[in-house]
Amino acid sequence: MRGLSGKRVIVTGGASGIGRATTLRLAEEGCIVGVLDLNEAGARETAAMAPSGAVHVYPTDITDYAAVEHAVSGFEAAHGPTELLANIAGWDLPKPFLDTTLDFWDKVIRINLYGPLHLQHIVLRGMAARGFGRVVNVASDAGRVGSSGEAVYSACKGGVIAFTKTMARELARQGITLNVLCPGPTDTPLFAQFSASAGTKLGEALTKAIPLRRLGRPEDYPGTIAFLLSDDAGFMTGQTISISGGLTMS
Repeated sequence: MRGLSGKRVIVTGGASGIGRATTLRLAEEGCIVGVLDLNEAGARETAAMAPSGAVHVYPTDITDYAAVEHAVSGFEAAHGPTELLANIAGWDLPKPFLDTTLDFWDKVIRINLYGPLHLQHIVLRGMAARGFGRVVNVASDAGRVGSSGEAVYSACKGGVIAFTKTMARELARQGITLNVLCPGPTDTPLFAQFSASAGTKLGEALTKAIPLRRLGRPEDYPGTIAFLLSDDAGFMTGQTISISGGLTMS
C-alpha cells in the first residue's frame, strides 16, 4: 500500500485475532507499530512474530483514560507523533438482554465504546494540530444489522459507526480521514469464548448461513485496514465496509 512505510501507527487489541494479524501486516508494510493491549504476553508474542524492531508493546487497559494517555505519550516520546490509528480491541459474551446486569453493560460499554473514544480523544488532538491522520475503527456487522444475544455490544458498535461518521465530518478540513470496518463472524479466540458461552454449535450454524460457507479468519481483514490507512484511500472518509463472506449485503 502506498504511503505506509515509516508511518507511526497505534493498534489496540494486537495480542490476538484480527489485532495480531493487522499488527503483523502493518509491520510488513514498514510501519512503526505501537500495540496497546491488556494481554502483555500475547502482545509480546505478536511483536516476536514481526520484523525486528517494528512492533513496540504498551500493556494498557483501554477502559482507563489515564492509562491510554500514558501509553500514547510513551509511544510518541520514543518514536514520534502518531499518524495512524486502528482501534480493534473488543469483548462480548452472548446473553439475552433481559438477563443482563448493569455490571455486564458497564464492562461491554467500557471496552467497546469508551475504549475507542479514549484513543481518539487523545490521538486525534495531535493529528488535528499537525493536519494529517488516518483512523480505522473496527466495529461489527452487529452494529449495522443487530445480533441476537448481543444487544449492548451491538449498541456499542452502532455507536462507533455513528461516531466515526461524525468525526469524519468534523475533522475533514484538518486532513484526517476516519473509516469503519465491520467484520462478520470470525474465528478468533474471542469467538471461541463467545461460542462456548452460547452453548450451541454456533460456528456450524453461521457457516451454513454465510454464502462463502466459512467463518471469517483474522487474515481476511488486515488488507482492508492497511488500505484504509494508506495513501490509496486518501479520498475516502466516513465509510463503513462490511467483510462478512456475504452474510450481510447492502
